[in-house]
Amino acid sequence: MQTVTADSLTRFIRRCLVAVDLPEQDAQIVAELMTEADLNGSDGHGVFRLPQYIKRVKTSGINIKPNIRVVKDKGAMALVDGDDGMGHLVMHRGTEIAIGKAAEHGVGWVGIRHGNHAGPAALYAKMPMRHDMIGIYIAVGSANHLPPWGGTELLLSTNPIAVAVPAAEEPPIVLDMATTVAAYGKVKTAAQRGEQMPVGWMMDKFGNALTDPTRAAEGFLLPIGGAKGYGLALMFGLLAGTLNGAAFGREVVDFNADSRSPTNTGQMVAAVSIEAFMDVEEFKRKVDAVIRSMHASPTLPGVDNVRVPGERSHMIRVDREQNGIPIHPGLEEKLAELSRQLGTKGLFESP
Repeated sequence: MQTVTADSLTRFIRRCLVAVDLPEQDAQIVAELMTEADLNGSDGHGVFRLPQYIKRVKTSGINIKPNIRVVKDKGAMALVDGDDGMGHLVMHRGTEIAIGKAAEHGVGWVGIRHGNHAGPAALYAKMPMRHDMIGIYIAVGSANHLPPWGGTELLLSTNPIAVAVPAAEEPPIVLDMATTVAAYGKVKTAAQRGEQMPVGWMMDKFGNALTDPTRAAEGFLLPIGGAKGYGLALMFGLLAGTLNGAAFGREVVDFNADSRSPTNTGQMVAAVSIEAFMDVEEFKRKVDAVIRSMHASPTLPGVDNVRVPGERSHMIRVDREQNGIPIHPGLEEKLAELSRQLGTKGLFESP
């Protein structure tokens, strides 16, 4: 696989977005966040999604000049209407508002309605850490791939959650997980790469394991922890969707199949000021101690070491910052075709 630097990838994404009339400043914000996803190893949520976003822009499924605005504001909470703008822009604005609320009140909770797919959850949970805050993000997924426990109708999505906690000397603890065994983006990347899925990711409607990602439409994703995962997906949908007046359940638009209809994607982000609870540096030292105690835990046979959430992503980022972001041949072909359609320079052409 060829590799590309983060700067080159950001410039490529920005060129493509500007080519479909996204304002320069907005295109830069989106490009940086999408590149951040690839740097962190979220390959199904970075530049992989660019052709899909461009398609939605071209068919007016995304508003390129949205009026992103606060429609309700009370103390530590706010409700933001994204006006069907690029999900990254809407969430970037919403997270900035949550951080401002937390700086004033100790905690900030911001609900989002009329948003769009915004990439991996960790992007927005990590933003508050730059301000010595803990970040929490929940979203209603952009397509239903999960039935209620024991059912077969697709009424729920992967409904992810991310929580980011800063440390002092150790890398931060960053939990980023779907409420399904695998995020649907992993299914899409497996299909593009011609790979099979592990048993346990998906099941068909007759209860048989589904391992061919090209047949994903014939089945559904499985929840983490059985009925508990279903319960989490349900509650997260209520918090990120229903509470904000956003789509949930049968209202969710499958943005994989429908590129025209507004999705009214619901999300929520919370920022928690550490300073409001205790001395920031003391907290970070205590987090370091927790991480080191986890690392020092005796391991089961066959286990090399105990890790904490976010460690693998951190290692991937370090590697990709040094050696570049790998672009799978299947994705490279799609991005080359996209740049030809848009009349822009390709990913591996000189800027």
